[in-house]
Amino acid sequence: MTHDHDLVLRPTPAQTEAALNPPPGRTGGDLVVESLAALGATTVFGLPGQHALAVFDALGRSDLRCIGLRVENNAGFAADAYGRITGEAAPLLLSTGPGALTSLAALQEARAASAPVLAISSQVPAAGLGGGRHGYLHELPDQAASFRGVVKSVHTVRSQSQIPSAIAEAWTSALTVPHGPVWVEIPQDVLVAETSIPVVTGGDTFPEELPPRPELTAVAADLLARAERPAIVAGGGVVRADASKKLRQLAERLQAPVVTTFGGKGAFPWTHPLSLQSWLEDRHTTDFLEDADVLLVIGSGLGELSSNYHTFRPRGRVIQIEADLGKLESNHPALGIHADARLALQALLETVGERTDPAAPERVREVLDKVRERVAAQELTLEQDVLAAVRTALPPRAPSFWDMTVLAYWAWSAFDAKAPGTMHSAQGAGGLGYAFPAALGAAVADPTHPVLAVSGDGGALYSVAELATARQYDLNVTWLIVDDGGYGILRQYMTDAYGRPTATDLPGPDFVALAESFGVPGVRTSPDALEADLAEALAAPGPAVVVLPAVLRMFAPTHLGSH
Repeated sequence: MTHDHDLVLRPTPAQTEAALNPPPGRTGGDLVVESLAALGATTVFGLPGQHALAVFDALGRSDLRCIGLRVENNAGFAADAYGRITGEAAPLLLSTGPGALTSLAALQEARAASAPVLAISSQVPAAGLGGGRHGYLHELPDQAASFRGVVKSVHTVRSQSQIPSAIAEAWTSALTVPHGPVWVEIPQDVLVAETSIPVVTGGDTFPEELPPRPELTAVAADLLARAERPAIVAGGGVVRADASKKLRQLAERLQAPVVTTFGGKGAFPWTHPLSLQSWLEDRHTTDFLEDADVLLVIGSGLGELSSNYHTFRPRGRVIQIEADLGKLESNHPALGIHADARLALQALLETVGERTDPAAPERVREVLDKVRERVAAQELTLEQDVLAAVRTALPPRAPSFWDMTVLAYWAWSAFDAKAPGTMHSAQGAGGLGYAFPAALGAAVADPTHPVLAVSGDGGALYSVAELATARQYDLNVTWLIVDDGGYGILRQYMTDAYGRPTATDLPGPDFVALAESFGVPGVRTSPDALEADLAEALAAPGPAVVVLPAVLRMFAPTHLGSH
């Protein structure tokens, strides 16, 4: 009897010839590039540094496309978006010490958002590994220690023969559910030395699937079938698993209202009769979810932003489906099912029968009416008009990337993403500077749609250097910068909490003139002209900047009162 694991892949004649007669002059850097190509990579992001030059030299002799950004953190954000859009592991090439460390905030966002990023960094020469203090340039006592608490896995290479397997192992880790960033580091002397190792030609990896335990889905199906007031919270795991259609099927079969988290935008149709949309920061939504006798949470850990800042107190039975084991029951007791969202939803669809509840759409409308009435009473028409203008100007299938800024906070709750996987923000880790470089990565991944980036003026200055990248590669990204003269949301938070703001008012540049200095067309718009100006910029090929001078306010929070 033959088992799959008994099968041996035999080399082709061309592979045998390449193995026996490798081309001269190859280095450890070639092994890195060959390993990536063998795994199916076509594009890499990053920027060179002294210790990583052998990798970039090999890259220049390869068929891989290199997108060079100006700052390592921005390169990480671009790789993050590429991974989100394609579902592939996005290679990020970095250099030792300062270059590597500069990427940490981007890798934290990728980890929080489960974006598959394969970070490959150089290291000091092998003699400096393990804390040997030789005074090498960029030397750290333990560079990998800076990444262990951020990425999914760390892989340190010590010899050339380890390079192909280490990269393949990291690639598999990045693409194993839940996806995430991984870290590979290779000493400079290993990279620069010539190699006699054959050309890397085999690199197939097979990330394991994560199916649910059948005894758990049987219990979950029984609870849902007998529920009187079921409801569903759909998180980012639904989008990442490409499970939106299965979610809709299950919700309709159960007649269960669905609210999507900010990371799960687009997982459920916005205008569906069962859609509670994304008003998770509204107490009316929180009350509705608390009243559910069975609450199905799919692909969410019910963290701070998904639980109305931990004021959510479910009274019914919670079923939580989550691929990240550490998030399972981390905030609320539940029937915890450790599984990929798509596989778990399929298991439930195979088990759960039809449930009738003609009153469910009416209960959804009542909640949304209460939400609208609360917001309408706050006289925030400017903010709603600006968001509506953005939605109208943006083509339905075009992806958008949002920085940590007031308009993005509105979008989390009030923006119709139109389709799963089209709206992305930095709400995973919450750092500034995400939107524009991430949008560049998305434009590289899929040049068939225009891409929108939305930033405040404070966040824009984190990534303004990448205007040069946008122009260099002629990427089809329109950058909307809402200029309120500083860190607008922090200004509001400080004023509300302490009576006055400190260090939040920041004089900034003329963003239109700055964009034009990079050769990127810019326009200064107004709330009334925003829709037309943004639509024109999105329709034109190549990069563009649209600047909206405006001070926007947030709707009143509902988590600060007594409940």
